[in-house]
Amino acid sequence: MDFRNQVLALGALAKADADALLVVLTGTKPPQGLPRPIAGAIDAAVHHGDLALKASRTLYAGRVAGVKAPRVMFAVAGDESPRAVKAALVPALNALKGLGARHLAVALVGASGPTAAHAEALATAAGDAAYLYRHTKPSAGPAPRLSKITLLSDAKAAPDVTLGLRRGAAIVEGVTMARELANRPGNHCTPTHLAEQAQELARSADLKVDVLGRKEIEKLGMGSFLAVAQGSEEPPRFIVLRYQGAAAHDAPVVLVGKGITFDSGGISIKPAAEMDEMKFDMGGAASVLGTMRAVVRLKAKVNLVGLIAACENLPSGRSVKPGDVVTSLSGQTIEILNTDAEGRLILCDALTYAERLKPKAVVDIATLTGACVIALGHHRSGMFSPEEELAQQLLAAGDAALDPCWRMPLDAEYDEVLKSHFADMANVGPRAGGAITAAMFLKRFTGKLRWAHLDIAGTGWRSGANKGATGRPVGLLTHFVLAQAQNH
Repeated sequence: MDFRNQVLALGALAKADADALLVVLTGTKPPQGLPRPIAGAIDAAVHHGDLALKASRTLYAGRVAGVKAPRVMFAVAGDESPRAVKAALVPALNALKGLGARHLAVALVGASGPTAAHAEALATAAGDAAYLYRHTKPSAGPAPRLSKITLLSDAKAAPDVTLGLRRGAAIVEGVTMARELANRPGNHCTPTHLAEQAQELARSADLKVDVLGRKEIEKLGMGSFLAVAQGSEEPPRFIVLRYQGAAAHDAPVVLVGKGITFDSGGISIKPAAEMDEMKFDMGGAASVLGTMRAVVRLKAKVNLVGLIAACENLPSGRSVKPGDVVTSLSGQTIEILNTDAEGRLILCDALTYAERLKPKAVVDIATLTGACVIALGHHRSGMFSPEEELAQQLLAAGDAALDPCWRMPLDAEYDEVLKSHFADMANVGPRAGGAITAAMFLKRFTGKLRWAHLDIAGTGWRSGANKGATGRPVGLLTHFVLAQAQNH
């Protein structure tokens, strides 16, 4: 998708040269200053009840006499906020993508003018509307014809709009990559495939990448990670992807992604219903790769390292069993009471590995617990961190990206339930507070790291009629990494 800015006065909107014109209205009254043909079309639509000036209402007006664009659509935002504008854009873009337009001009009217945040919201909404999975579905049909979007603004807003479109386009690339990887079935997106995608990204973006196989992982001493991987025929992969955008001596930001390319639960096997969705259990790994892609495109002045622990969790004669005790890279022993609590077992070794990188901050991302879905639903990701500043940075990044998270507690009392009679800790506690006790388990492996954990079990994919990966939290992570570059 090609995103551009064009300076065009509000009064000249009817002259916009595009295949389609989308006018986004904010507020509850028809705006002033619109050219007569457009103002007249809005007044008539409101008068006849075809359009109500209420949030998320849309109207396809078709051809409007006196307007150069052969297709005109109106969308209503509840207010001027980027969130409200994006909510108005989504249904309008979904309607327009089925038409024959290749070039869409968008005008935000009735507001103080588009900002960088509005521009980014337009780009990400358009990217979501344009995405179509077809890797294993030849019958999916052709991609939408819409390939170019121009956001109209006055000259004063143009620099900010251009910046927002550029940032939004990079996030769209990252989100699309993450969605594509997570949507692929487990027999296509294996740990080896994830490693190959990291290597391909490294070649195209001049990154450094190391891919460790089973022997190298054993040599490191990642016994917890290998315990999860041992039940599968697919070999595990530990991926280290490095981007250097700042001075070599600058401490990197480290993103750690859970890469369970299929999760059956192992010996503690899951119910059959909806088990197909466990191909999405590598959403954290996919978001790390997507964020790396976005940051590279933006040429951010920051050092960034992506760590991905990738394997399958399957039952077999070699699988780890409930009650087994394994030794992690940190030297701490773990009694595995439930083999379906496997994400934390691979992440803990990756977090210990991250210590050798001497990072300025570490964020792990994982579709970790069903308990987080119960707590927060599907709108906000769960965020855990003992570091106040880091937590506030992630909250701000999520709000800026319209990819929000919510801070969850890490009180010491939650740690008590992880005690074991036979090891330094158990890998699970009771059902109550399961998302928190999972985070407390990971906290035991963070040492002196400035660490945060994002549980994206409720936000990484959708079920039902719109089943598929969302690409979250690439937007949040990209804003977070960019903020670290600005702070530097």
